[in-house]
Amino acid sequence: MLKILGRNNSSNVTKATWAAEELGLPFERLDIGGEYGGNDQADYLAMNPNGRVPTIVDGDFVLWESNAIVRYLCAKHDFGGMYPEDLQVRADLDRWMDWQQTTVAPAMRDVFWGLIRTAPEQRNWEQIHAGVRASAAAFRMLDARLEGRDFVGGDRLTMADFPFGCMVYRWFGMDVPNRPEDMPNLRGWYSRMLQRPAFRTHVSDIPIT
Repeated sequence: MLKILGRNNSSNVTKATWAAEELGLPFERLDIGGEYGGNDQADYLAMNPNGRVPTIVDGDFVLWESNAIVRYLCAKHDFGGMYPEDLQVRADLDRWMDWQQTTVAPAMRDVFWGLIRTAPEQRNWEQIHAGVRASAAAFRMLDARLEGRDFVGGDRLTMADFPFGCMVYRWFGMDVPNRPEDMPNLRGWYSRMLQRPAFRTHVSDIPIT
């Protein structure tokens, strides 16, 4: 059985668990990282030298890096579907997945850590507001991408949707100061995801902590 190592409130772990559930894969998730620890232990570092989560174990194959995990699972279990066969279509989706890691996640980091992981009296509001502005700029790009599309890739769920699940959940679920509300396409995408049982189970039903 597929094993997913990582705590369920990690944004990167939710990519893997949501994808696995949508693919209909049986899997076992083990609490690693955060308050559970274990990610600094020798046996874990032997699998994932970064000491971060998630890591998956699929038989004798070990893989880390959340977006690589999503690509692997979709390619193995839904090639031609969630993992498009057409090279140019797939490259387009790869681009958005990489952009989530290089642009959206860094922009959201100061917002999330400032509002959720920092005591109110210790918050750096300059950093938080800068993060909100950067996040809003990024999400406006995604909103534009979603114009006329139900999903990031078009008319069906693909590997490109999974990286954005927890990011968008946090954007709408946190008490973000001065959050712009002029993103109807992004709001529509989020509403559609909320109708998916797997998204609710592995993303939106998990408290933001």
